[in-house]
Amino acid sequence: MTSYAKETLKNYQQKNADRARFLINCPDRPGIVAAVSQFLQGHGANIVESDQYTMDPMGGEFFIRIEFDCPNLIQKSKKLEEDFQPIAEEFQMDWKIMYVSEIKNMAIFVSKEPHALLELLWEWQSGDLMANIGLVISNHEDAREMVESLGIPFYYIPANKEIRRQVEEKQKELLAEYDIDVIVLARYMQILTPDFVESFENRIINIHHSFLPAFVGAKPYERAYQRGVKMIGATSHYVTNDLDEGPIIEQDIGRVNHHDDVDAMKKIGQKIERSVLARAVKWHLDDRIIVHGNKTIVF
Repeated sequence: MTSYAKETLKNYQQKNADRARFLINCPDRPGIVAAVSQFLQGHGANIVESDQYTMDPMGGEFFIRIEFDCPNLIQKSKKLEEDFQPIAEEFQMDWKIMYVSEIKNMAIFVSKEPHALLELLWEWQSGDLMANIGLVISNHEDAREMVESLGIPFYYIPANKEIRRQVEEKQKELLAEYDIDVIVLARYMQILTPDFVESFENRIINIHHSFLPAFVGAKPYERAYQRGVKMIGATSHYVTNDLDEGPIIEQDIGRVNHHDDVDAMKKIGQKIERSVLARAVKWHLDDRIIVHGNKTIVF
């Protein structure tokens, strides 16, 4: 880790030592916001940000994200969670408290194309990506120098469909060693097994080089060119066992025309991929996403 990145993360932790985030979803009914607000007030907390959404005020699902400050938060954390449990049970809440000073440990998987990886590394170096990048895993050697030059461990693990399970066992060992919280597939061109995906449910973020649900699977730029599209896009989503059909976090598009061949489309698309993936990863790190079925609520 570079000294600047290390100092930035240290300052962030110190600044947010008493800050946490509630993520809650439950059946909608009167009194939810009041109950949570009164609970926080009763524990000396001050709400600094709150956002909510209901799918239907007449009995639909309700979602809320609350960020709050609370003096001596870490010392109070266990009691805070214990005291909230009766409220959670009363309102049938699916909930969690995320402590902002507990920086998430991130792993990045990449194959040959480095553009998405480079964007994440740049955001991290500049102090705009609040995560510990524990390691980078690749099935090619191409990115080793750029990763190791920043003091980040790089692991080359050749992979193909014939040895997929053996490869994933090695990967799981490394992820456990580095206590990884979230995995980012920065153009990692391998399909993950159901067992691997299940082990990291809603914690694997992928970038797909098309505006899903269009052009699912391989060679989307080639297929877009053959179809004569006038815009191309990129989609960041959580990985599920259904290829490129996981809950969508972020998307964006760019215009193309008949002058653009496949290579030109790829260049335009790579810019979109980089920014879409970076935004999705930041939102995950900032605890702004609640997954509901195959959709996301992004606050």
